[in-house]
Amino acid sequence: MILLELNPLSSPVAISEMVVILLAAAVIGYLIGRWITKGQIRSLRQVLEKKEGELSDCQAQQQLPDTFRNNKPPVDTTVVRDDLKLIEGIGPAIERLLNAAEIFSFSQLAATPEETLTTILHNAGPRFRVHDPGSWPRQAALARDGRWEELDELQDILTGGRDTE
Repeated sequence: MILLELNPLSSPVAISEMVVILLAAAVIGYLIGRWITKGQIRSLRQVLEKKEGELSDCQAQQQLPDTFRNNKPPVDTTVVRDDLKLIEGIGPAIERLLNAAEIFSFSQLAATPEETLTTILHNAGPRFRVHDPGSWPRQAALARDGRWEELDELQDILTGGRDTE
């Protein structure tokens, strides 16, 4: 007889129906969100695995000496080591690369043909291929001879080691 007395429009019954509907909507929303998120995570993991494979392929293709990979130039006490970073266009990474190719001094750099320098940069990978070593031997010759004022004048017209004129 109590069921006959329940009025669906009465406040306690209406509130409980709304709570049940809201709980059902929340559970359904949670399940849909979890299903979508799992699909996104799965696709992101596939992309990550593909990129890791590309990275390992790229690292395997690099033909750098172990001394350059470890950022440690080979030890040779008979060669005078000049600061090759004084040459416009050569930074720390390229200096290590040149050291790995056994170019340690301004004299050695001045005697190295531009084609050899280009090959060294090309073999080091895409980040080094953008550099132009065309002026490096000329700059190194000036530095080797101690003609610092002429080197400064030359470097004033260079941009990143490239002749802008």
